[in-house]
Amino acid sequence: QVQLVESGGGSVQAGGSLRLSCVASAYSTSFNCMGWFRQAPGKEREGVAAVYIGAGSTYYADSVKGRFTVSQDKVKNTVYLHMNGLTPEDTAMYYCAADYDRCYRGSWHLQGTFGYWGQGTQVTVSS
Repeated sequence: QVQLVESGGGSVQAGGSLRLSCVASAYSTSFNCMGWFRQAPGKEREGVAAVYIGAGSTYYADSVKGRFTVSQDKVKNTVYLHMNGLTPEDTAMYYCAADYDRCYRGSWHLQGTFGYWGQGTQVTVSS
């Protein structure tokens, strides 16, 4: 059974950094797309970043471009989200997502792109 387990969330002050990790129980060449979503209280879940594993292509929401970086470590079966310059607006539950199909620039941000989801890790940024 495929499982995605996130870690690395926490509380930081504005301007700080965090690195989220997502470990997949089944990885290697299985998943072609892995991504990060977030959901703040009272708001819809939104795509933050994704990586097309096969090509190494990365995609980002405009709100995080230049601050967040998504990366992968196939040896460790892990995808990371490096978050710098955090602001209170980044406060949310962050979810890892994965799918066997590749992701595309025009659709990576849609929840329906991903068939597998983690339980989430909370990120809280104080001003």
